[in-house]
Amino acid sequence: MAETSGKPPGGIGVDALLPLEMALACETAGAAKAGRDALTLIVLGLLAGAFIAFGAIFMTTVLSGSSGLPWGVARLLAGIVFSLGLILVIVGGAELFTGDSLMIVACASRRITAAALLRAWLLVYAGNIAGAMGTAALVFLAGQHGFSGGAVGKTALAIATTKAVLPTAQLFFLAMLCNVLVCLAVWMSFGARSVADKVVVIVPPVAAFVAAGFEHSIANLYLLPYGLALKAWAGPEFWAAIGQSASDYPELTMSATLHNIVVSTIGNLAGGSLMVGAVYWFVYLRQRA
Repeated sequence: MAETSGKPPGGIGVDALLPLEMALACETAGAAKAGRDALTLIVLGLLAGAFIAFGAIFMTTVLSGSSGLPWGVARLLAGIVFSLGLILVIVGGAELFTGDSLMIVACASRRITAAALLRAWLLVYAGNIAGAMGTAALVFLAGQHGFSGGAVGKTALAIATTKAVLPTAQLFFLAMLCNVLVCLAVWMSFGARSVADKVVVIVPPVAAFVAAGFEHSIANLYLLPYGLALKAWAGPEFWAAIGQSASDYPELTMSATLHNIVVSTIGNLAGGSLMVGAVYWFVYLRQRA
């Protein structure tokens, strides 16, 4: 049976869009993003950075009470709650650098220029930095790291340290794989007809990348600076509560943080734009008149 669109003749569609329609929707969305003014892109990027940070906060808090669970089960639970971040971005309306890797579709179709694409990426990324790091500052000032006898802060330090010690090649490929899944979630959301549909298609890919230990640059813009803030400025009562000191985290440094952010950003961009956006453009849009 031949595939048909989810929209009946003269009616309102209720089924998900087919992949070709999703490709066209992605192309149109990319052109619209590139046409936005600079301030709008920065503010929408700021929102997305904060939204992803909220997902990371949720994940850190949940992991703080999961010591009795098998490792894989705890990671799965962490991934499910972390998906809050991308749900807020897609449903709430914001611009996330990693998801905007799919703008390569509009560029390949010549709906936007390479200069317009780079402009949008840079402005959104700047907003993401401000949103994620600003949220890290607010959470630190709120003292959430002291909850559960300092368990939340201890978990945050462990997460940040794990990221800080990743070697360059491994980090790059972990980031590539991460954004393949993130962009697949965004791609499938183009085919969704309702908010519930969007949530359903977002959660599994996001849960998968977190459970697998892949690296998301914007999440890391919250997790690593937050860990650095704890190491530098957490009070003696926090260290006494967890039975450790700042010297127990020598790997968590500014240079290690910058290394992670730079490499994961490049890996995310390669994975999302080349392994998802470019592939789907080649399959569905390259032969249009």
